[in-house]
Amino acid sequence: MKPVFIVSTYPTKKSISKIANELVKNKIIACVNISKIDSIYFWNGKIQNSPEYIAIFKTVTKNKTKLKKILDETHPYDVPEIAEIDVTSINKSYLKWLIESTN
Repeated sequence: MKPVFIVSTYPTKKSISKIANELVKNKIIACVNISKIDSIYFWNGKIQNSPEYIAIFKTVTKNKTKLKKILDETHPYDVPEIAEIDVTSINKSYLKWLIESTN
């Protein structure tokens, strides 16, 4: 089984925390890393400068389609970023924990 990391950005930490806790509880993800960031992007005809939170959801291949669907359905943004990171290398002990945490 391969690891899959999904990245998304959210407007508030609260908007990530609720769904992240449910995803961990239901073993769809093993964990999520959440960090505050500053984003600069073009939206509604002008450049925006906004604080956001970036989330890295960590799971395995068997859960990635379900995870992406849940994120899309629950995301507060009209156009959410839901990007998959191709993990080509990961240490064996972390992969073992990731698999065990999502079974």
